[in-house]
Amino acid sequence: MLLAIVALIAGLALLVWSADKFVDGASATARYAGMPPLLIGMIIVGFGTSAPEMVVSAMAASDGNPALALGNAYGSNITNIALILGLVALLSPIAVHSQVLKKELPILMLVTLFAGWQLFDHQLSSLDAWCLLGVFFALMAWSVWQGMRNPQDALATEMEEDLTGQPKMTLKQSIIWLLVGLVLLIIASRMLVYGAVFIAQSLGVSELVIGLTVVAVGTSLPELASSLIAIKKGEHDIALGNVIGSNLFNTLAVVGIAAMIEPMAVDAVVLSRDWTLMAVLTAALFIMGYGYKKQGRINRLEGGLLLAVFVGYTGYLVSTVIA
Repeated sequence: MLLAIVALIAGLALLVWSADKFVDGASATARYAGMPPLLIGMIIVGFGTSAPEMVVSAMAASDGNPALALGNAYGSNITNIALILGLVALLSPIAVHSQVLKKELPILMLVTLFAGWQLFDHQLSSLDAWCLLGVFFALMAWSVWQGMRNPQDALATEMEEDLTGQPKMTLKQSIIWLLVGLVLLIIASRMLVYGAVFIAQSLGVSELVIGLTVVAVGTSLPELASSLIAIKKGEHDIALGNVIGSNLFNTLAVVGIAAMIEPMAVDAVVLSRDWTLMAVLTAALFIMGYGYKKQGRINRLEGGLLLAVFVGYTGYLVSTVIA
């Protein structure tokens, strides 16, 4: 048990550090390749901050633990909105300026509803996985198109300022950190999955609950760190963009890859409890962030309510384990 706990903690720490280096290396490499700042923010950073969820879920599915993979993806989405945006909005109310993000909010809502529809038969088959990945790649193509059409978007401006403020890397250094970060991500994910599964089996806790709590919060730490740094700099659109991009990646790519590796039976409680909360939080984010005929905004009161939802949900999950 002690070895499993050490593996879990060390895996989480290494996961956060390696994800940060992976994002830095990928962003710098993309800049050398001439990629516009908006696309770096929407695709490279979005992919990088979701890389922990992607690798952990793929590892879990390949080890025959699909419930851990699904719990990680949905739990991370809940954590991203309720914990990360809730905490960020408490520290500094989030104002939404980017028109690209306003277009992504309804897409995230539709993607969430599509994911729920797939769960109605309590199965995620290979066909479901192909559908999720097909939508994901279509969205990536749409993101590239949006990035080319809106080079002066508010998110692009913030991303340009953020990239300018980062330490300069040579192309060689960028590629090295990209590869080192990726290798360490895989190693850290292997440690994390081993520790989480061993602890769950030893304590008689379901892998789904472990995935929804410990693993989900751990793999969401890169999003938390980048969002807190962004809000400290006053880059509200980057903070929100991190969450929207990560949730799209999690719902489509992370679940899609896991189900492609290991089609899974889905417990009914995932639809009635976890997906439902994820959908409600996504709808709340859409209403607050879109703003309709006024500027979208998440104020401190709304941030406090989001945090309260996270605490209540996590407390409920813990109580089911204790009971």
